[in-house]
Amino acid sequence: MYSSADYDQMAYQQMSPMEQTVYLLITIYFLIAGWKIFEKAKQPGWKAIIPIYNTYTLLKILGKPGWWLLLLFIPLINFIIMIIISLDLGKAFGKSTMWSVFLLIIFPFIGVSILAFSKAKYKKI
Repeated sequence: MYSSADYDQMAYQQMSPMEQTVYLLITIYFLIAGWKIFEKAKQPGWKAIIPIYNTYTLLKILGKPGWWLLLLFIPLINFIIMIIISLDLGKAFGKSTMWSVFLLIIFPFIGVSILAFSKAKYKKI
């Protein structure tokens, strides 16, 4: 029987070298953007690159209790929690709800880029 990590590895191996390169570049880009967002929120950037701990830290940045991390492991509930996190992240940077819906939920590549690399300032919620 295969673990989920085995399936991920098999899927990655089935990608062409070009697809693997694009996947790697997108992953690196989001790691850098996360690092910048964490630094703007007065947190060490390295916390953005550690799986699960980065989500816990993001919850703390947004003023949410740490146990919300457990809610992210519950199907359907995790979808709702991620929407709340996205909306609160936008609010923490002074963005409107509509801005967050369009640029953090629908087009996250654009929204995360704006939060990370623009002059957007973190405002504690």
